[in-house]
Amino acid sequence: MHGSKADNLALTPHVIALGEKERVILTHYRHVLGIPLDDRKAVNNDAIHSTKEMPTVPHRESPTPISWPEEETMASASLITLFWSLSVSSFAVGGMIASFFGGLLGDRLGRIKALLVSNILSLAGALLMGFSKLGPSHILIIAGRGISGLYCGLISGLVPMYVGEVAPTTLRGAMGTLHQLAIVMGILISQIAGLDFLLGNHELWHILLGLTAVPAVLQSLLLFFCPESPRYLYIRLDEEAKAKISLKRLRGSDDVTKDIIEMRKEKEEASSEKKVSIIQLFTSSSYRQPILVALMLHMVQQFSGINAIFYYSTSIFQMAGISQPVYATIGVGAVNTVFTAVSVFLVEKAGRRSLFLIGMSGMFFCAIFMSVGLVLLNKLAWMSYVSMSAIFLFVSFFEIGPGPIPWFMVAEFFSQGPRPAALAIAAFTNWTCNFIIAMCFQYIADFCGPYVFFLFAGVVLAFTLFTFFKVPETKGKSFEEIAAEFRKKSGSTQAPKAAVEMEFLGATETV
Repeated sequence: MHGSKADNLALTPHVIALGEKERVILTHYRHVLGIPLDDRKAVNNDAIHSTKEMPTVPHRESPTPISWPEEETMASASLITLFWSLSVSSFAVGGMIASFFGGLLGDRLGRIKALLVSNILSLAGALLMGFSKLGPSHILIIAGRGISGLYCGLISGLVPMYVGEVAPTTLRGAMGTLHQLAIVMGILISQIAGLDFLLGNHELWHILLGLTAVPAVLQSLLLFFCPESPRYLYIRLDEEAKAKISLKRLRGSDDVTKDIIEMRKEKEEASSEKKVSIIQLFTSSSYRQPILVALMLHMVQQFSGINAIFYYSTSIFQMAGISQPVYATIGVGAVNTVFTAVSVFLVEKAGRRSLFLIGMSGMFFCAIFMSVGLVLLNKLAWMSYVSMSAIFLFVSFFEIGPGPIPWFMVAEFFSQGPRPAALAIAAFTNWTCNFIIAMCFQYIADFCGPYVFFLFAGVVLAFTLFTFFKVPETKGKSFEEIAAEFRKKSGSTQAPKAAVEMEFLGATETV
């Protein structure tokens, strides 16, 4: 999914060094468009290492292949690059567009029905990509990725919303992190499935793309066994009886009095507080500081350099003398998964802000070591091991803090009125930053070379200082306490208009 952010990494392949399956797809693009494969270096300097290549396209009046003029070669290279860029960026564009409508769809249809409807988009996108080998593959893949982006944009808001509303108060942070855990597990599975001897080859690459239908079908089947959000039933529809039934299924107990009391308070707050527009988030002094902090948290997730790590990982492992660097890259995905699982257990104990700062600080030093290792690689061979170690540590620190935390921390900044607008603009910012990285990182990497990680180290340091001075701890605090923290950090003494306790966001937790 993107969202999150984490799905954002799995589905932006042109910010990752071209792997075998990407080369295979580019080869097929050239075959479909009738561009001779001899010119492939114009698209990618890496040789295609697959065991079977598509045949060279002959001239219509001659049975033997011919060499294209240099001008046509450059034009064909530009055309392939354009189609590949669209294949990559269409996903993020779809996510950007749909991110505004997840909350609206959830309120209109309910959380469960909205997720079911969203899965239709996932199935449509998967079918287009799965059958892309049978038609104009470049068009079908671009369309399929765009539709899949729409799907991910919707569920990047719907899934955290549903999980946050059904999870017990004391587990809300941990349950929110499980969203990110599911994403990184999907990345790991896709890395394994994309191996050349499995699905990442000329014969089966379209099946690999079409497999995105499998989790959508599985989720659709499981959703029939999931109860509707009791908060949606009680607060939105005013159906207390149905909300109690849903709560009893979720809690496994007939005594749901405590949850009903919490929702009643939340409903009273919702009735006394008007919905807030996105413009009001920036014009109102009560919301301006929280929304700016929320957006910065999502920006750092994308601009931290995690995409660069995946971009360089395979080449660094190869330089370190590893005969099969693709397996080391899968090892990075495994570390990604393990440390996301670790953060599930830490987030309710260490706190959100503390984990975020620990993760950012660790990433800063790892980026420094990465840069030094890459710069000195030609002089000192053992520096490749320094860079290799920095890769694993960087990914570990990312998944401890900046990876999972921004998605659910934003909801804790805002009460019922401004929360939908805040979640929408935060998701849009995340997808927009993802799009910017997808379009621009390749040029930055080409310009900076191995020094690119010094740039990311500076960015991470700036965001770390911002977090230290501007981001409050939200674990176990009411909305009134969080609002007071924001006023304290901004130097304001003005009380917010709606300072209401938010026990449903963790006020009963222990600090």
